[in-house]
Amino acid sequence: MNFEYVLTEKKGRIGILTVNRPEKLNALNAQVNKEIASAFKELEGDPEIRIIVITGAGEKAFIAGADIAEMKEMTPLEALEFSLNGQKTLEAFENSDKIVIAAINGYALGGGLELSMACDVRIASETARVGQPEIKIGVIPGWAGTQRLARLVGKTKAKELVLTGDMITAEEAEKIGLITKVVPPEKLMEEVTKVAQALSQLGSFSLSAAKHVIDHGCEIDFEKAQELERQYFALCFASPDQKEGMAAFLEKRKPTFL
Repeated sequence: MNFEYVLTEKKGRIGILTVNRPEKLNALNAQVNKEIASAFKELEGDPEIRIIVITGAGEKAFIAGADIAEMKEMTPLEALEFSLNGQKTLEAFENSDKIVIAAINGYALGGGLELSMACDVRIASETARVGQPEIKIGVIPGWAGTQRLARLVGKTKAKELVLTGDMITAEEAEKIGLITKVVPPEKLMEEVTKVAQALSQLGSFSLSAAKHVIDHGCEIDFEKAQELERQYFALCFASPDQKEGMAAFLEKRKPTFL
């Protein structure tokens, strides 16, 4: 499928989705969100793809937020729809059986940070800056930023970032657990590819199981979370991943996961 603002590429078991609107710092509007959702679904539906990488075109921005020009004249009902559609797109990232990596190559602000927080791994350039600046234009995050941020960094730090609207460096974001890893700008895609390739060689079922147990287990009480883990642990023993992984270990060879 051809898109106006999104590029897709496949490299073996890795799918790459690039938001391609560099002249607007890859700002999100309704059309961009729609294309991201469609492109992600396309990559997710490819059975050969294990890992999906999301990044932004150009050197300045991953996604510098929402398109304020479009948002300025929205009615409350239109804003509600915009928020709902954005949240649905990001829920698809979280609920996907694929592992999703954000390659943050510049500003990740507002909706850009929200999008990255729905990914499983966030690797950022040293020059990246992240934040939820919505408060400075009279609104609040609308794509679940208040919720994911608090779950990732804790309520106190989330309130600081949302209430002030201030940007922080990639290094500080890494320290508070918002970024997985920070690398020099020229090494970003090399490191992302390295991580993606390593993950793509692991078992698809066990990767998906680990992702879902961590994500959903954090949202329920500990007793139910343990039960969830038990169930997925048991299901692993019905998968080819367990058969191959344990056989390879005992035979002292590298496993070959399908």
